[in-house]
Amino acid sequence: MPALAQKRTRPGDKGSATRDKLRKSLLKWYDRAGRDLPWRLREGRPDPYRVWLSEIMLQQTTVAAVAPYFARFLERWPNVEALAAAPRDDVLGAWAGLGYYSRARNLHAAAQQMAARGVPDSEAGWLELTGVGPYTAAAIAAIAFGEATNVVDGNVERVIARLRAVETPLPDAKAELRALAGELVTADRPGDWAQALMDLGATVCTPRSPKCELCPWIAECAAYATGSPETYPRRALKAERPRRYGAVFRIEREGAFWLVRRPDKGLLGGMAALPTTEWRDKKWPRAEVLKNAPVAGDWKKAGVVEHVFTHFALTLDVYSAQTAPPNDGWWGDASALPTVFKKATRAGGNE
Repeated sequence: MPALAQKRTRPGDKGSATRDKLRKSLLKWYDRAGRDLPWRLREGRPDPYRVWLSEIMLQQTTVAAVAPYFARFLERWPNVEALAAAPRDDVLGAWAGLGYYSRARNLHAAAQQMAARGVPDSEAGWLELTGVGPYTAAAIAAIAFGEATNVVDGNVERVIARLRAVETPLPDAKAELRALAGELVTADRPGDWAQALMDLGATVCTPRSPKCELCPWIAECAAYATGSPETYPRRALKAERPRRYGAVFRIEREGAFWLVRRPDKGLLGGMAALPTTEWRDKKWPRAEVLKNAPVAGDWKKAGVVEHVFTHFALTLDVYSAQTAPPNDGWWGDASALPTVFKKATRAGGNE
């Protein structure tokens, strides 16, 4: 970090940048360096359906992971009416592998709501739909309808925390960061402003090794002035992620697996899956596993699967048997399975 960085003026002090200066420099940067994304239009009015679909898919998921799913969804269901009319199982199957599966159930439910009563055109209206929270509602309203909303996601929180050198650690700083971001919102180009802030955080003001020399706000950034911008936002110490244990049962026939439907409520709700025991905080002894098998058979341990969810890590013992399947379920391939169960289909000799 250059020694001169220590002498920069902190925002809020005399001589710091005004809101207008910050907005002008960021929008100029966005016009030149903003990302070219499949759901983003540089000219004309954005399609609310495409904006909504992309924002739901992008929740806690990277652009690179979302892009092919977005293209496939648009090809199969080009508008909200088509998505609303689709069988829910088809939507869940098309979502398989993208994670956070409640988003797929909520997406389908919200599509049916919009098909019945119309597409909302305001932040308040979007908040009434299933699966649409404050950030998503604000983003859609700003990008698709030009409403001057305060769009704050993780990228924006990081940018604002560094711009203002906010010392309060996350998550306690969320309200403060939202208020500071709101001070920069105006009715001028609200959609571009929201996307510019997100792009800045995603491509320049990154969590590690920020590219400060490319930032339009380098002269105004209080965190850069400290010489350690990467230490912002401050974060409270995380508790260790708990671990759960379970067993999964693999019945295979000519490349197909016996699948079941998980309950709607709970993790991976409504998704196709391999039969499994309960996931709990202690290991399953083999005798107990066999008592909980979906059907009697010569079950042999084929391998172990490790998987990490948002709130816990999971260890699954994979048991395999050549046996007649239970009554409930169907034969299918692994393509529509969530990642944790895809891993189980490959465990052991099938890897």
